[in-house]
Amino acid sequence: MTDTRHQYLAAAATGLALAADDAVADQWTEPSALEGFTVGGLAAHLAQQITSVTAALDADPAGKPVTSLHDHYRQAAWVGADIGNDYNTAIRDGGEQAAAAGHAAVVTATSAALQRLAAELPALNAAHTTGNTRWPYAMRLDHFLTTRILELVVHADDLAYSTGLDTPEFDEDAFATAAALLAHLAAARHGQAALVRALARTERAPGTISGL
Repeated sequence: MTDTRHQYLAAAATGLALAADDAVADQWTEPSALEGFTVGGLAAHLAQQITSVTAALDADPAGKPVTSLHDHYRQAAWVGADIGNDYNTAIRDGGEQAAAAGHAAVVTATSAALQRLAAELPALNAAHTTGNTRWPYAMRLDHFLTTRILELVVHADDLAYSTGLDTPEFDEDAFATAAALLAHLAAARHGQAALVRALARTERAPGTISGL
């Protein structure tokens, strides 16, 4: 399996290609499939899974405690939360504010960010400490990029569904990383038996198995 940095770059390229599609531009101000997000706001949020990484690399995480991948989700305020909670509202507001610049500007800025990451990430050690600048803690680089891979995969489906486009096929290894993390989160929320039944025994599958 390729390392997480290369998986992330492949997933980011797939997400950016979707955000750049003319169908996204044409429906920029229309409501998306996610309540409270326009198509443009959702596309900008997808793009932020790339631009937030460049911002993270520019920030100094000194003094922040370092958390693990799974502890990040255990303490995340938005996991399983109502869409109206403060954290989710801030996420939507941030996407909508970024979308106000317009489709072309979002795509141009995100393309530049991805070009920079393609040049810089391969040279960084997987244990390099970084993380979203809004978080009160830092993470190892490979763990942080894994969270962004999951965001890219999930929100690409949201954006494609919102615009009538086909959900893009991600790099096989990147998708495997996202799927494994979703399975872990689903089992943590609903129990191992519920996950096994949802994936293998439809006759006794639970009503929901969402990891998020």
